[in-house]
Amino acid sequence: MTRIHLEPLPFKTPVGAVLAFVCTAGKLDRKHVGKITFLGRGATVEVPHDKVAALVTALDGATFDARPVRARATGAAELSGHFAQLSALLDLEAEAEEEATRKAAQADTATRDGAALTGLILRDSEFGLGARLLLTFTRGLRNDTLPPNRLQPGSPVVISQTDTHRRRPTYRGVVYDRDFTSIGVAIEPPDDDPPDDATYRLDLSPDEVSRLRQQEALRRAATATSDRLAELRDVLLGDREPSFDPLPDLEIRTLNDSQAEAVRFALAAKDVAVIHGPPGTGKTTTIVELIRQAVARGERVLATAASNHAVDNLLEKLLAAGEMPVRIGHPARVDPTLRDRTLDLLVQKHADARQGRKLAKEAHALFRQADKWTKEKPQPGEKAALRREARSMLADARKFEAVAAERILDDARIVCGTLTGLTSDVLGSRRYHLAVIDEAGQATEPASWLPVLRAEKLVLAGDHRQLPATVVSPEAAEQGLSISLMERVTEHSEGRVSRLLTIQYRMHADIMGFSNTEFYGGALAADASVIGHRLCDLPGVTASPATDRPVRFIDTAGAGFDEEREEDSGSRHNPGEAERVVMVVRGWLAAGVPANVIGVITPYRAQVRKLRERLADVPMVEVDSVDGFQGREKEAIAISLVRSNPEGRIGFLADARRTNVALTRARRAVVMVGDSATLSHDSFYLRLIGHLDALGAYGTVWEEE
Repeated sequence: MTRIHLEPLPFKTPVGAVLAFVCTAGKLDRKHVGKITFLGRGATVEVPHDKVAALVTALDGATFDARPVRARATGAAELSGHFAQLSALLDLEAEAEEEATRKAAQADTATRDGAALTGLILRDSEFGLGARLLLTFTRGLRNDTLPPNRLQPGSPVVISQTDTHRRRPTYRGVVYDRDFTSIGVAIEPPDDDPPDDATYRLDLSPDEVSRLRQQEALRRAATATSDRLAELRDVLLGDREPSFDPLPDLEIRTLNDSQAEAVRFALAAKDVAVIHGPPGTGKTTTIVELIRQAVARGERVLATAASNHAVDNLLEKLLAAGEMPVRIGHPARVDPTLRDRTLDLLVQKHADARQGRKLAKEAHALFRQADKWTKEKPQPGEKAALRREARSMLADARKFEAVAAERILDDARIVCGTLTGLTSDVLGSRRYHLAVIDEAGQATEPASWLPVLRAEKLVLAGDHRQLPATVVSPEAAEQGLSISLMERVTEHSEGRVSRLLTIQYRMHADIMGFSNTEFYGGALAADASVIGHRLCDLPGVTASPATDRPVRFIDTAGAGFDEEREEDSGSRHNPGEAERVVMVVRGWLAAGVPANVIGVITPYRAQVRKLRERLADVPMVEVDSVDGFQGREKEAIAISLVRSNPEGRIGFLADARRTNVALTRARRAVVMVGDSATLSHDSFYLRLIGHLDALGAYGTVWEEE
C-alpha cells in the first residue's frame, strides 16, 4: 500500500466522510482503501500502489464539503535519493511495529513484555488537563500493586474492555500519572463515557501520527528550492560548506572553558553547530546558556529533544536560570511539576480564554448531568442530546482558547517541545532564529528534520557514542535509520562544526577511565569534586570493600551460570548471574547505602524481570534496561551482562555504545558481572577486562567480598 494525502479538510471530519470522498470522487472500491489517519487539517489514506497516480489526478481539485481539496502522493514514491531512503526506512519501521503488536496480541505476550496491563477497574473519572477526561485505573483491590510495565507518563495507549457480555468500544489516550497501585489516562471526552463496572485492558499504541509528520518533513526538505530550508538542507547533507561569523567576545563565568568555547562557537555558526557532550560533562547546562545568550541577542529559540523526559529536563533548567519558556505538547506527557508552563494550562489562565472557561465549565456540568441522572428517567435520546450540546460548547470554548494560544506563542521567546510535537496545528507558520536539539544522538534523522523546517540555524547537542534511537525494525536499523542526523553531520564535516565538552562532573576517575580512552580519545578529565569520591563518603555508609572500591568486575567464567532463552519472548536471562548481582546490591544495602541511589542495569528484558522479582522487597532499587537508564545516573550501579555460552555469542552487546551507557551511569561505584570466556570473543570486551585487571578491579565469582 502507498499513501496519498488530502488537505484541507473541515475540522473534525469523520473517517466515513473521507472514505466516501475517496471512493466516490476517485471511483475506487472501498475494499482497496486501507488505514485513514488524520494529520492536522488533512488526512492520509492508504491505497494500492498501482492506483496512486489515477487517484491523485481524480482527487486533486475535487470538491469536499464545498471546498477544493489538494491531493498528492506521500512517502518514498514522490522522493528521490537520501530522502527517499529515509522515507522507505520509516515505512519499514511502521510495518515492524504493526507486526510486533499483532504477534504480541496473538501470543498474549504483551503483558509479560510490560506493553499491556490487564484486569483493571475504573476507579475514578474527572475533567482536567485542558478539558480532557481523566480516568484512573487500579487492579481489583485498591491496594493491589500493578505488575512491572512500560506504560509511563506520556505513553500513548489504547483502552479496551475485556468483558464479553457488553459492547466493547475502545478509547485512545495518554498516560498522565502512575504509581505502584494505579495508572491515570487522559482521553478526549467520548460520546459515551467508559462504564465504571467493566474490566479494562491498556495496551501501548504505535504513534502513527508522529510518523506521518516525519514523512511530511522529509517531503518538504527534499522539495525546498531557493529558500532558507533549501540552504540548510544542502549544508546538512554536505553539499554546501557551513559558514561562521567571528567568535563573539563573551566572558561566561558560570561555565568551564570547554563549555564557554562551545557556546561561543554555536553563536558564531550561521548554519549548524554540534555540541558533543560525553556523560556528565554538563551538556544541558551548556545549551541552556546558549539559549539564554541567543535570547539576550533578541532571538527566538525552539528548544527540542526526541523524548518528553529530555524536553522536561531542558525546561526545568531554563526555568531555574530565570527564563520563562512555553512548553507545547499534551500536558499528560509533561512532568507534573512543570505543567504550569504548558501551553494548555497557560491558556486556561489567560484573560482571552475567560469566556471559554465559562463555556467549558457549563459543558462539564452537562456531561455530569448526562452521567448522573438523579430525578427521573430521561426521555429516549435526551442523554445523547445533552452530550451533543456539551461537545458544541467545548468546541466554542476552544475557539476562545485558540486566540489566547496565539497570543502566548507570539510573546514567547523560547518554545520547548518534542521533535514530533512541532506541529502546524500549534505553531502555525512561526519561524525561529535558532533551533536546538538536545540528546540529538538519540533522535532518528527523519524526526530531526521537523525543527529544521522552522529554523534559521540548527544546533545539535548530544553524544553519538552512546545509544542511538530505538529502532524496532532490524532491517531499517541496518540500512541507516539508527544513524542520527548529529552523527552523520559530525562524520561528514570531520569535526569542523563540532566542539567537545571535556570536564565531567559525575564519575570517579576510575569509572570514567575506560570510556574516556575507548570513546573520547582520552580528552576527558574528572572535575576535582568527583575525581575520587566513593560510596563510603556518603553520610551513614560504612566503609568496607563493597563501598570503598569504585570499580569491580566479577567474572563468572566456569561457574555454570549459563544464559537461558525465554520461550515466549526470545529474550535472554541468566538466573545464576542474577543471584550474584542481587548479592552485590544487598551488600551495598547492608553497608547503609540508601536503596534509592542504587541502580541495576541489564541489556535484556527477561533479565530485568528476573532481577525485579528477586529485589521485589526493595522497590526503591531501580532495575531497568540500558535504554531505560540512558541520560540518568545513580550513586551505585550493578550491571548484569547476561551472555554466557560456549560459542562466544554476545548478541547486541556487540554494539559497544550500549556498554558505554551502562558504565557511565554510576557516580561512585560500578560493579559488572559477566562471563569473560564469552565476552572476550569480542575485542572490545577483551580490552575492557584487560583495563579493569590492570586497575586491580578484576575478581572472580568465588572470591569473598
